[in-house]
Amino acid sequence: MAETENGAAQAAPQIKLNVLNQYIRDLSFENILAQKRVSGEVQPDVSVQVNLDAQKREAENQYEVAIKLKITSKAKDSGAELFVMELDYAGLFNISGVPNEQLHPFLLIECPRLLFPFVRRIVSDVTRDGGFPPLNLENIDFMQLYRQELARQQAAQAQA
Repeated sequence: MAETENGAAQAAPQIKLNVLNQYIRDLSFENILAQKRVSGEVQPDVSVQVNLDAQKREAENQYEVAIKLKITSKAKDSGAELFVMELDYAGLFNISGVPNEQLHPFLLIECPRLLFPFVRRIVSDVTRDGGFPPLNLENIDFMQLYRQELARQQAAQAQA
């Protein structure tokens, strides 16, 4: 720590994070199995695609972060689609004290971590209410997701 003129230690900036609001921006669920009138036991194969988005709002220190999921379930034996769910869930955050060079990863790692339990609950409730067993999403490693996206962008720039 750096010493100031009067000898007191200078503290690092205090990071403040407040969730101002969170909401469903878009939600769709299509029960394809019921539309095809298929009956009997079906073994599902579930695929989850995750996209993240962060935007600066007009108000100072405010950011909107969104988790976008596309979940598809197909029968393991036939490959026929059982259901498709799309969810766009956003949170409005007031963030201060984060250095500019660390803001991007903070928005795409820490903010989604706070939103994820609510996303998990919505997915579970909607799949259950849609006629299927509740789908309990496993934890998502947002840091790993962020690193993969950085590597993908670097590879794309190298090819360009």
